[in-house]
Amino acid sequence: MNADPAGVLTGAHFIDGDHACCEGAIAAGCRFVAGYPITPSTEVVERIAERFPRVGGVFIQMEDEIASSIAIQGAVWAGKKAMTVTSGPGFSLMMEHVGFAAMTETPCVFVNVQRAGPSTGLPTQPAQGDMMQARWGSHGDYQAIAVCPNSPQECFDLTIKAFNLSEQYRVPVFLMMDECVGHMTERVLIPPAEEISLVPRRWFLGSPENYEPFRAGPDMVPQMVKAGDGFHIHVTGLTHDERGYPNMSVPAQEKLVQRLHDKITKHSATIADYVEDQVEGADIVVVTYGITSRTALPAIERARKEGLKVGHLRLVVVWPFPEHRIRELASRISAFVVPEMNMGQVVLEVERCSAGKVPATLVGHTGGTVHVPEDIYQGIVNSRKGR
Repeated sequence: MNADPAGVLTGAHFIDGDHACCEGAIAAGCRFVAGYPITPSTEVVERIAERFPRVGGVFIQMEDEIASSIAIQGAVWAGKKAMTVTSGPGFSLMMEHVGFAAMTETPCVFVNVQRAGPSTGLPTQPAQGDMMQARWGSHGDYQAIAVCPNSPQECFDLTIKAFNLSEQYRVPVFLMMDECVGHMTERVLIPPAEEISLVPRRWFLGSPENYEPFRAGPDMVPQMVKAGDGFHIHVTGLTHDERGYPNMSVPAQEKLVQRLHDKITKHSATIADYVEDQVEGADIVVVTYGITSRTALPAIERARKEGLKVGHLRLVVVWPFPEHRIRELASRISAFVVPEMNMGQVVLEVERCSAGKVPATLVGHTGGTVHVPEDIYQGIVNSRKGR
């Protein structure tokens, strides 16, 4: 195990996804984490509690997930990079503060190691049933970003990406793991710090009298300052003007919420991230994310050996959804197949973007275990028969 003088690990390590997420947060510059233990995410904060004293970070086990999700936002306005970690019911409890982070443009990361629900469900077993909650869980109109790792290496890499995106667009970003990826142990390569690209916070460098906390530039993202540094800041979940002061008018609501929406949607092509395999020339495209992108591989390979032209589109960033790419594919293929460990969530977006041009076949699963590849294979075969 190699570590630099600051305690940041480098080199190759044999660790699980939860531990890799912790190391990714440290490498990204996160130095404040608040959380509450909940299966199957507890290993993330256990390792953080062990590692943070070595890197100058602070971990606080809060009384519940509600407190955790607001504590990190206070830390951000004090100048730190921060995240919280949870699963299932805890994720539900955090939703009000997701909306607060969106409204106040507080860059932070929410890690959700998904498990089977609803309610307490199967606490130690996997699912992907929180995907729509990540997009629409809080009330009102807002846009968030969600990334989905499919390996411990990606848990490290995408945790860094989540922090970078949160700083670039000043939004809450979700790292949507699942129990399988969180508890899977594989080789994880941690590069030296100088090889890791980090997006710095958008600091305001002018004089205090010229600062307005929510005045945005051409890219629609405002600059920040640290609380206590002599700047006048007012942070509220109410509709507010560029000074941060409440403004209870329809024009103020329209101006603010439209910008919060546009700063993501107008950059969605840049934020989008997906991996394609033999998509060009395919007749059927399998759309996956998370652990399902791995369980689908034997099914795809079997179908190809039997002569079917099957492409694979793996979503790394699920929200914002790669609408443009799905629409392009829908114009020249015959069917989509979408295996998910839920009863149909991302498949609805595939259907919407397909706009009736081609069918989207759900290979659903209520959670508790991963897909049997045979089921995905049958979904591929049946989608061809159903043309």
